Amino acid sequence: MENNSNSALKINQVIAVLTILVILGTNIQLFNMKEAGIQIAKTNIQEETKEKIEVAQSYEREVKVTTRSDVDRTAKVTSNIEENKSEEIVQNSEQNGTQQIPSSSQINEVEKENKIPQAVRKYKKIEEIKISTNMDLSIRCGISKEDFNKLMSNLRVDTSGFFKRNSNTIYELCEKYEINEIFFCGLIAAESGWNIASSHRKANNYISMMSKGKLIKYSSEAEGLEAAAKLLHSRYLTKGGSCYSGKTLSAVQKRFCPNSSTWVGLVFGCMKQVLK
Repeated sequence: MENNSNSALKINQVIAVLTILVILGTNIQLFNMKEAGIQIAKTNIQEETKEKIEVAQSYEREVKVTTRSDVDRTAKVTSNIEENKSEEIVQNSEQNGTQQIPSSSQINEVEKENKIPQAVRKYKKIEEIKISTNMDLSIRCGISKEDFNKLMSNLRVDTSGFFKRNSNTIYELCEKYEINEIFFCGLIAAESGWNIASSHRKANNYISMMSKGKLIKYSSEAEGLEAAAKLLHSRYLTKGGSCYSGKTLSAVQKRFCPNSSTWVGLVFGCMKQVLK
């Protein structure tokens, strides 16, 4: 009996030891699995973070490569505008059975309509300026401010230095109010003389703007020039203006100087002197 009891005790002890080993083994396995899971999770997070950083860096590189200055972007827009306008003109001409290349005046119209900045505009040379009695007086002559200043500096008939002194102002006003620079200078010369008549000089009134039969007075040359440009633009060269009859010299003459048969020739003659 005692032997049987000892055997049973030993068996129980073995079973207990085995049970403990199994439990320990299971716990160790679970611990290892947990550790492995944590490690996998860390690896995944690291890889995901790395991927996000790489994507961000790639995006940053792309932005740096494709970003252009305002002038560059505008230059591209300018090119597209001109290309689209040219295509439109060609398509219209093809529909009419003719082939037509867009003229410089049509491109100038596109530039004017879309307010293309001076920095990206394509300029003509001084010798490329064309004028005529039938020209549209609201279209700029197409040269740069630098060349216009040069033109005014070399204006031999400018005996008072008025045009040279005010060349920047005249150019900027013509740009602001959409007036041909050569016409504006020719009109001033026709109305005030190249030497600027004393009465016009004292009133800073250069195109004979009147009120109650007298020249309107302005406080400075710049103010008088702007008043003249604004008047021409709003009343004479814009459809719907109170004195609008068209945009040519003869059209403007109808309301600006209706009783003169020599006004068109006088203004145009002064315009030609600007380009000599």
